[in-house]
Amino acid sequence: MTDWLDVGKIVNTHGVRGEVRIISQTDFPERRYAPGSSLSIRMKDGSRRPVEVKSHRPHKQFDLLTFKGYDSITEAEILKESMLQIHKDQLGADELDEGEYYYFQITGLEVWTDQKEYIGKIKEIMSPGANDVWVVQREGQKDLLLPYIDDVVKQIDLERNFVIITPMEGLLDL
Repeated sequence: MTDWLDVGKIVNTHGVRGEVRIISQTDFPERRYAPGSSLSIRMKDGSRRPVEVKSHRPHKQFDLLTFKGYDSITEAEILKESMLQIHKDQLGADELDEGEYYYFQITGLEVWTDQKEYIGKIKEIMSPGANDVWVVQREGQKDLLLPYIDDVVKQIDLERNFVIITPMEGLLDL
């Protein structure tokens, strides 16, 4: 695992005062994007820039942020298409409840049915609404969109790197 975790993607600027539009990839936007928070920006060229959040506000399906030292659209423009990240050492303050996981803990796990049939590996997690959806990469087939709900996901074993599911009718059909 990398020491840096993605918490959002900067997709565009917003207005002329240095605000950027973020597609969030964190379950803790209120904490990650709080004014005064320290984040790192991984630029398109792979370099990293530390930043401090100046302001945050939700807007439609995005989060809008400003950073200290980025006060105009011109200064913010260079941040487009870069990733907001935190170092894994910054996770200590987040207290997860039992049965809750960070995205990075789930991504890469193998998915098996309760009938011992291998499905594939979780390559991405989407948060479209009421529950997360795990994107499972399958060999020679389209990706499976697996709802993260109790009726489907029966066991998560981080130690042994797998998930056991009970597929709903039609879930595994092509």
